[in-house]
Amino acid sequence: MEVRMPDYEQLMRDAIQDARLALATDDVPVAAFVLDAAGNRIGSGRNERELLHDPTAHAEVLAIREAAAALGDKHLLGTTLVVTLEPCVMCAGAILNARIPRVVFGAWDEKAGAVGSVHDLLRDRRLGHQVEVFAGVEAEACADLLLEFFRARR
Repeated sequence: MEVRMPDYEQLMRDAIQDARLALATDDVPVAAFVLDAAGNRIGSGRNERELLHDPTAHAEVLAIREAAAALGDKHLLGTTLVVTLEPCVMCAGAILNARIPRVVFGAWDEKAGAVGSVHDLLRDRRLGHQVEVFAGVEAEACADLLLEFFRARR
């Protein structure tokens, strides 16, 4: 039986569409979603820090919270997190605590990235859980969306 790899490019294009919805808000357009082992979306989120006045309301954290509620478990074993921007330290910590085994991200974050740019927490062998990472998927399209957002605010 042939094992089919997920189409990470298409998944990221879907995440970019979700992130585009934030362009009309004051929140940075980042979107994330969690897929179960069958590829079904069980949690999603967009940055809502400004909207909620909550510094922890990053897309990844909101998607993880929704997925944990959907599964009724704090450990999201067998899942995949797809996010348009490299996770920060806080989000990497949430990913590790949720025991998410796979992360797919788009744009690199050279200032605050914690999955290869500034830090590499998800693959740190000193920690009890390492994550399989697919980095830079549709990176240019993800970065262009962020540039569009920040250009409009200058």
